[in-house]
Amino acid sequence: MAPEKVTTVSLLQKKQKGEKITALTAYDFSTARLLDEAGVDIALVGDSLGMVVLGYDSTVPVTMEDMLHHTAAVARGVRRAMVVGDMPFMSYQINADEAVANAGRFLQEAGAHAVKLEGGQPMAETISRIVDVGIPVMGHVGMTPQSVHKFGGFRLQGKTESDAERIFNDAKALERAGAFVIVLELVPKDLAKRITEAVSVPTIGIGAGPYCDGQVQVTNDLLGLYGEFHPKHAKKYANLSETILQAFKAYVEEVKAGKFPGPEQGF
Repeated sequence: MAPEKVTTVSLLQKKQKGEKITALTAYDFSTARLLDEAGVDIALVGDSLGMVVLGYDSTVPVTMEDMLHHTAAVARGVRRAMVVGDMPFMSYQINADEAVANAGRFLQEAGAHAVKLEGGQPMAETISRIVDVGIPVMGHVGMTPQSVHKFGGFRLQGKTESDAERIFNDAKALERAGAFVIVLELVPKDLAKRITEAVSVPTIGIGAGPYCDGQVQVTNDLLGLYGEFHPKHAKKYANLSETILQAFKAYVEEVKAGKFPGPEQGF
């Protein structure tokens, strides 16, 4: 029997019941299959792939073709989880018509179930247009990585009263625009709690404390795969970079010593 698919309706029901929502990033088929088997609700194909997969220093250089390619791979790996494709920089900011067309490509070409885009009140009309054509939109406020140059780095947002009020109003604007979920990134936990209690749709935090309706993390951070950099908000559940490095070294040593392949690997 096929597992019951995660939908916008089931996520809303989780908030209403007080059940936490789980989300992780995925960029390939194998990872998507594993997180789906683990029971993760949302497989977010984040434009963070620019940094953790493609080697850029920010998400800004990521293209639509990059995102469609990786989203399609993830979509082939899940049976239950909702697949959300991250709309890359300049794929939705120019005008609403272009945003709708690009959002449609995620569903039509890559098999995503929804899209995510960054920004608050200035993006509300665009989100409303995308939702109106039947495409679910995940909103994203607080620290929005595509605006890293504007913020001067990856910094906590909402520390002052005026900034906190702006982010609160951003979240309310996304709710009115029809976003089915709102990501809160790098904001104080009390602000995240206030927003979570004030909006009818689920909030998903990353570096936003425990009061959100769910949590999302970059999978490479969780697995200890992303080099020496480790964000404060991320918890390492494994240290796979060391495990993988030792496996590679053992392979190199055995090949050089003539130990691999052995009799059991021959035909």
